[in-house]
Amino acid sequence: MASKIEVDEIFNAGGDNDTGIDLATNDQILLKVANATRLTMNSTGQTTIVGEGGTTTTNLQQGLLKAWSKVDGTGTAAVNDSLNISGITDNSTGNYTLAMSNAMGVNTYAQTHGANCGQQQIISATTSAYRVETSNSAGSVADVNVIGSQISGDLA
Repeated sequence: MASKIEVDEIFNAGGDNDTGIDLATNDQILLKVANATRLTMNSTGQTTIVGEGGTTTTNLQQGLLKAWSKVDGTGTAAVNDSLNISGITDNSTGNYTLAMSNAMGVNTYAQTHGANCGQQQIISATTSAYRVETSNSAGSVADVNVIGSQISGDLA
């Protein structure tokens, strides 16, 4: 029969606020609520949680955005806010390259983009950067003041 530990609280007696569970290789952590597993984490860090509705599971790593950015493309292009974006290059009017801090596993990752005054399209993508072109409402290549990007897929 497997051992069982029942506690109300885990704390570090050393007093430095660190707590944790240290498991051997190939073990996993299961979080159960009302006798049903709601979260599983294995030794590689792969985490699966119960999705909305309680009947399906979602792989946490697969379900998260790997990069996103909000860019002002007018004047000197600037990244206003971002995740996993290390910088922007203003290549020419309406043409920008966004570099990622952590590379993607392949260059065929999913991308969602939008601009506030027209259209935005991907010109090219590598595992560490992607190039976008924006146009105004008349369809001419132009600098626009809000460019949004979201990247999904597997990190390298």
